Amino acid sequence: MKNKLFGALAVAGLMLAGGAAQAHHSFSAEFDAEKPQQLEGIVTKVEWTNPHVWIYLNVKDPATGKVSNWGAEMGPPHGLQRNGWRRDTLQIGTVIKVDGFLARNGSDRVNARSITIAGTGQRPGQTLDADSSQRNGGGAE
Repeated sequence: MKNKLFGALAVAGLMLAGGAAQAHHSFSAEFDAEKPQQLEGIVTKVEWTNPHVWIYLNVKDPATGKVSNWGAEMGPPHGLQRNGWRRDTLQIGTVIKVDGFLARNGSDRVNARSITIAGTGQRPGQTLDADSSQRNGGGAE
């Protein structure tokens, strides 16, 4: 009896853990591969957390002069580290260029494919892969 109860609890635990993992979004649920976007701006915040690293940057609209704070979703910390990133790769105030895809909901967010660091500060001119969920035309994460 104890073995059956233990087995049932173990299976239930695995199912709950699997459900949490599947709840994680896919690229196409939040971002539009048909809407590429290039942004250039100044880094205001870096959130080095799971499941995604987020970079926030102030972007000035060349037509209106209005400054908006954009969020750029990247891959998980371990994936970025494999691609040469470190927690201190981007500093607040660094000018960067982001190549990515717009959010479907119209918010100031992109799924970043790559980040190019401007010609000053650490790693000037270097382009780093953002280890995003939309790689090489790929699909879901």
